[in-house]
Amino acid sequence: MDERQTSRCAGIDWAKDYHALCVVDEEGRVLSEGRFAHDERGLSRLCAKLVQTSVLRVAIERPEGVLVERLLDAGLAVIPVHPNQLKASRSRFRATGSRAKSDPFDAFCLAELSRTDHHRFRTLSPDSDETKALRAMTRAREDLVGTRVAIANQLRSELEAFWPGAALIFKEIDAAISLAFIERYPSPKDARGLGEKRLEGFLSRNRYSGRKSASELLRRLSEAPEGRAGQAEVRARRATVLGLVATLKALVEQIRLSEERIARAVRAHPDGEVFLSLFRSPKSTLTAACLLAEIGDQRERYPTNDAMAADAGMSPVAIQSGRRKVAGFRRACDKRLRKAFATLAESTRHHNVWAEEVYLRARKRGCEHSHAIRILGRGWVRVIYRMWQDGTPYDEAKHAT
Repeated sequence: MDERQTSRCAGIDWAKDYHALCVVDEEGRVLSEGRFAHDERGLSRLCAKLVQTSVLRVAIERPEGVLVERLLDAGLAVIPVHPNQLKASRSRFRATGSRAKSDPFDAFCLAELSRTDHHRFRTLSPDSDETKALRAMTRAREDLVGTRVAIANQLRSELEAFWPGAALIFKEIDAAISLAFIERYPSPKDARGLGEKRLEGFLSRNRYSGRKSASELLRRLSEAPEGRAGQAEVRARRATVLGLVATLKALVEQIRLSEERIARAVRAHPDGEVFLSLFRSPKSTLTAACLLAEIGDQRERYPTNDAMAADAGMSPVAIQSGRRKVAGFRRACDKRLRKAFATLAESTRHHNVWAEEVYLRARKRGCEHSHAIRILGRGWVRVIYRMWQDGTPYDEAKHAT
């Protein structure tokens, strides 16, 4: 094969319906351009075109998805490029910079980045099927939780408009006991005649485990402001409340089932023991699963713990100009991984000796809580990176920083 052909690179500007392709040779000359539909025929034609053109590397703005999976299956080296990096590169090829955006031009910029700067990007290494499944489950649960929060806020807002007491009687409006109460008493008219004995019976039937007595809960209900909605409005809002409660109950159940599946999956994963060992309670599986799902199982993905820290948003961005040198908050990172490390840091600072010391030292230096958590999270990155590379569970005597 011609040596020049093995240096051919491509860029793909992906979109929901169509993908723009640009192929360049070793000197940056455009050899081929095209537009391919996001359907089976289009993806097959796109992959076949890249293989037939003897493309070595493909740059694309996203690290996952059907298109990326198909490119990997075709045996192509895929380089994910962050949208901010693509935006910054446009001015290299046009004076108008980011304003010159178009799908074919972005595909060309990506192809050039693949040709000239591929050593600055990591090549995708696909995770195992078990890790992909775990990632799908943890992200789906996160979306469900976000939906639950939104609907709970909507329910609270609806109740505050005509039946405020029902939103205040229990601490969490989406708790099982709160949803059961609102379902039984969705309007002030339904709660007419509700006394201490009747409420005690309701609490007993629903296995209320709170520490508040029926008399105290009734006091909360009576002290809440009274709504002044008319009969027609009350009927309309009552129907809305019942619909929101039914939706919330289904969501809560799906989240519970999702968490059970995640717990089973992370315990069965080859690297599961490594991440589960970070937590004292055997029931603490969600954060361990998120860490494993986002970090993955391909060790070459992070050549150093600094690379992992940057991806997790646990290391600052250095800003230097002349004598001025400051550290800024890292915004371009894996937000899910940052949240998982922050959760781990927040949890361990209460019971882990070295973690508590790192956190307290940061606070004494004047760092705010969130900053101190990131500093502790950076320490945990070093520990987890070593555990992950060695495939060994956490040992405080060995891994404490």
